[in-house]
Amino acid sequence: MARFEVRDSEIATMGQQNVSGDVFFQLGITYSVGRGVKPDMVAAHKWFNLAAARGNREAARHRHEIAGEMSAAEVAEAQRQAREWIRTH
Repeated sequence: MARFEVRDSEIATMGQQNVSGDVFFQLGITYSVGRGVKPDMVAAHKWFNLAAARGNREAARHRHEIAGEMSAAEVAEAQRQAREWIRTH
């Protein structure tokens, strides 16, 4: 699979375009390992959640794994952010 970099701001400008789950998956990886950004498990969970919703099975597995390392409040916040992202895009 090709590797590509996408910033949150670039995703935000995609609007209603049909963005593949792979783009969201890459953002999840970026935030989970801190690739060019400070590691942020809430953001990683959000992006993995969005990728899983678009059919990326690997994202669902990663989301489950990092959820085990997060508090219930952090998971709830990540889910809230994912719903908000869907609502605004």
